[in-house]
Amino acid sequence: MNRMTHDFELDPLQDPLDALLVDIAVRVQLPPGLHEKACGRGEAVCKHLERDGSPLKDRVRRFYPQGSMRIDATISTRGTDEEYDLDYVAELDVHHEASPGDVLDLVYLALVDYPTSKPVERQTRCVTVFFADGMHVDVTPSSLLPYASERESHIFHANPDKPAHEERHVPMNAFGFGEWYNARTPIERRFADAVNRRIYEAAGIEIRADAQFDEVPDQVPLIVKSVTTVALQLLKRHRNVIYAGYDGRIPPSVMLSCIAGHVASPGSTLSDMLIRLARAVARMIQAASARREKLSVVNPVYGRDCFTDRWPEGLAQQDAYATHLTRLADGLEAIRQGASLEDAQDWLRTQFGDRVVSRSLQTFNRRLGGGVGQSTRAYTQRGGLYVPSAPRIIGAGAAAAPASARSHTFMGERRW
Repeated sequence: MNRMTHDFELDPLQDPLDALLVDIAVRVQLPPGLHEKACGRGEAVCKHLERDGSPLKDRVRRFYPQGSMRIDATISTRGTDEEYDLDYVAELDVHHEASPGDVLDLVYLALVDYPTSKPVERQTRCVTVFFADGMHVDVTPSSLLPYASERESHIFHANPDKPAHEERHVPMNAFGFGEWYNARTPIERRFADAVNRRIYEAAGIEIRADAQFDEVPDQVPLIVKSVTTVALQLLKRHRNVIYAGYDGRIPPSVMLSCIAGHVASPGSTLSDMLIRLARAVARMIQAASARREKLSVVNPVYGRDCFTDRWPEGLAQQDAYATHLTRLADGLEAIRQGASLEDAQDWLRTQFGDRVVSRSLQTFNRRLGGGVGQSTRAYTQRGGLYVPSAPRIIGAGAAAAPASARSHTFMGERRW
């Protein structure tokens, strides 16, 4: 369980950029109904593995979420806004030196008749169960290492299209990493309440205005708990957008999650945390390239577990990603320093996706317009009245913007 921490005193979404970034994050992650369904499907897949007649009957020691599912950072998969990848580890009663291909084939045989409308697929390190609504569950088999620390394991690498001599065992401790990340990113109560209200609002579920989420945990679970995790989701979304249509490997989510855990700063604003994370990843890549080395990021609780064993493939590949990250951080800082969201909206679409940003801008404008029209008042925690200065609707036209708000521009010679 994540521990509580003190939050900043002002509304965590008071800044327009932070509010817009939250709306973007809300639109790319599991909505409440699918969040509950995802957990149920993981349990159902596990039961199918262990059913009577399964080749894995009584051989599943543990079945637990890993990756984004473990740290509540799941977002829609690359190239779509309706599909979600749910990752689970099946710790099996098999010898840790068993043939990787044989183990993966065994898991495939146990799941091949799972009742879905799409065929189950055997991948290089997992077996995937697809569902008609776009969700899919990846089951990665593992075997505990003898005389090792808790959950230190091997997973099995065997590409079905490659020769058997290329098969290998890969060290892993996904459970330990999840524990480490969650300890580094404690619940930020004020931020979590504000963001989860947006999540439920987008799903059409009304939460009583004066209710705290911990008062009704069964009905309204916290889907997002920390500013670091939302920043991580946005960085993953940015990666998915810039690599849309790319057929090769892309920067792995677990690598980004690890760096996010290292640079976590509870109490930061969302935009500050996203800038901090983007620059941290870029600096690590640049430092590795300066040494003429590929980036290496390892599990902080198990050094043999390398998160970058399949990416990057070369220096040019990692340098290109560092350039994208630097542009992202520079653009966000320009907005923070005075560039208007109106000027930046086209740039934001290139960073986070046209449809998602357009819908988020509509929500932002509707919320702002509703607040102005109803003369909504917001009070700070110290009792002071907060009134947004010169509120205006994004896209309403340049004439509506005060001159001081246009001191930076995303047009002309200024490129991001």
